[in-house]
Amino acid sequence: MVSFIVSIVVLILGYVIYGKIAEKVFVIKPEAPTPAIRLADGVDYVAMPSWKATLIQLLNIAGTGPIFGAIAGALFGPAAFAWIVLGCIFAGAVHDYTVGMLSVRNDGHNIAEIVGKYLGKGPLYIMRVFSVVLLIFVGVVFVTTPAQVLRTLVSQLMENRGTPMTPGGLAQFYYVCIAAIILYYLLATLLPIDKIIGKIYPLFGACLLIMAVGITVMMFATGEIARIPEFALVNMRPDKATNFTAKLFPFLFITIACGAISGFHATQSPLMARCVKNEKEGRMVFYGAMILEGIIAMIWAAVTMAHFDVVGKEVAVAAPVIVTQSCVQYMGIIGGILAVFGVVACPITSGDTAFRGARLTIAEALKFDQKPMKNRLIVAIPLFAVGVVLVLFALSSAANFNIIWRYFSWSNQTLATIGLWAASAYLAKTAKLYWLTLVPATFMTVVVTSYFFIANECLGPLMTKITGSAGTTYTVGIIIGLVLAIALFALFVPLIGIKQKGIIKD
Repeated sequence: MVSFIVSIVVLILGYVIYGKIAEKVFVIKPEAPTPAIRLADGVDYVAMPSWKATLIQLLNIAGTGPIFGAIAGALFGPAAFAWIVLGCIFAGAVHDYTVGMLSVRNDGHNIAEIVGKYLGKGPLYIMRVFSVVLLIFVGVVFVTTPAQVLRTLVSQLMENRGTPMTPGGLAQFYYVCIAAIILYYLLATLLPIDKIIGKIYPLFGACLLIMAVGITVMMFATGEIARIPEFALVNMRPDKATNFTAKLFPFLFITIACGAISGFHATQSPLMARCVKNEKEGRMVFYGAMILEGIIAMIWAAVTMAHFDVVGKEVAVAAPVIVTQSCVQYMGIIGGILAVFGVVACPITSGDTAFRGARLTIAEALKFDQKPMKNRLIVAIPLFAVGVVLVLFALSSAANFNIIWRYFSWSNQTLATIGLWAASAYLAKTAKLYWLTLVPATFMTVVVTSYFFIANECLGPLMTKITGSAGTTYTVGIIIGLVLAIALFALFVPLIGIKQKGIIKD
């Protein structure tokens, strides 16, 4: 219990203290007109109040990652709290803030263009493809996961009434939800940002707040909060000795992505960079939204430990079941429904802006004006055609969905790592304190590289054939990650860090 309370307090203090440090390092320019003012077009560049921009940013970035990821991460025990707190304050929020503010400084450009400006043409072309692929993966994942939660909720409600739905009926409901979500995504991708997203997000935000506050209060009211083990930086998974993929490093840092650091946020921050009215709003919109997402992840990790008592035990409860059962059992039918809709709002409000972000990334690369509706349709229709094909692939079996989710998780953290390196290059080239982003960039390089060589969905099986055992593969993967991180760090500091060559005017 104490570990949970302390973690929440530290996250809030992180916003107040370290968020201010990040703002001072970046050096804001309150007098400079933002893209929302200079480039207003009534479609993507639309000035919004800071509270609305913050709420939209939170809903854009808070997909199922801080919920489903935190639920999976809870198996590791309170070490998950440590990663959420430290990752969120020193890596995730710093990443979101610097990328968001760089977008503000560069006419609301997307992450690919920012990377290209500060790391070169090669990374620019790679990032254009990489970010669009990631956004499509996100859109597909966030079509199916909210539909799964809604299906589970309806199934549970009908069972409580004593009239359970048939498997065929549940399947039909599931497919109707998927079709409705895809249609909504298409409209949200095409219409001006203030027509649907700007109007419906406050309602989703209210449900999200009801969920977060209600679940937290009921954990304490029922006394279940006492089930959470007190903090210890150890892996409490029961299978850690026999399953090398259950080891704390690097798997916890990939499992809990969005609640600690997420490259997907780099694709979303430019959307609000085109809507903030003043640079002084950046800390609240970008850094603050990430802290709020970290709190959401903390709550769901705590719920999983408290209500389902999973720490140190073998469990096989699906995340949608944990979500619906927790909400309904804690808050009753009405409160539970509102809470579940708060959970459903997270992926839906990330999925719609994922496709929107993909449209803008492609249009920006092609220098294709997006003010006319026909131009938006030309980009959006092929995107959604690919998305629908991937949704059908994911629906064909649970294994296919898991494949998409795993590739999303790794590519998500890799994109965050690249974003941190780009921010480091910017800070160094403008003679600012580049350590702010260089340290988390180096750490995340170890994480994503090690995972790439160890994980079964990446090079793990091939490496095991070469090394002869999974244990050796694990050791070699960690060593490769460390070597690459040290090499990049060693190249970075002398060239543009310590010598400060090629300083540019900010």
